[in-house]
Amino acid sequence: MDSRTQWVAMGYVKGVFGIKGWVKISADTEYTDSLLDYPEWRLVKDGRVQTLTVEAGKLNSGELHVKFQGIDDRDSAFALRGHTIEIARSDFAPAEDDEYYWADLVGMTVINRSGETLGSVKNLMATGAHDILVIEGSHGSKLIPFVAHFIDSVDQQTRTITADWGLDY
Repeated sequence: MDSRTQWVAMGYVKGVFGIKGWVKISADTEYTDSLLDYPEWRLVKDGRVQTLTVEAGKLNSGELHVKFQGIDDRDSAFALRGHTIEIARSDFAPAEDDEYYWADLVGMTVINRSGETLGSVKNLMATGAHDILVIEGSHGSKLIPFVAHFIDSVDQQTRTITADWGLDY
């Protein structure tokens, strides 16, 4: 992968499991085990980067446990604790129609139907009912539900989201 690769944080290593090199994973994905779709993970901590290959993975009582090639004991696994898990954006499967990866929405400019700029997407929040766009701009912070009732369009080419939302909301 070249230096222009976009890396997306997908979770972190939260601890060890057993004595044979398995680790516990906190996944920031819709489905906990979807990280297993990616055979190589980039682990980052304190500016240090390493790429590891997943040897095995399983869900255990709703928690993801992973074994990496070359990590064969508890001490080696413990050394990975706190590392952020990153996946190359180019490795993601194509999104379905009218579905978007959060990583693609962050940074997009949000305008309203009047053409006024509300700000840019800084983050998203999952509420259970629907996702919420967290917008920061010169008119302050805004939280906009990411649902068809409020979102008119998402233009990936111009990186613009058009919303039915006023400056004073």
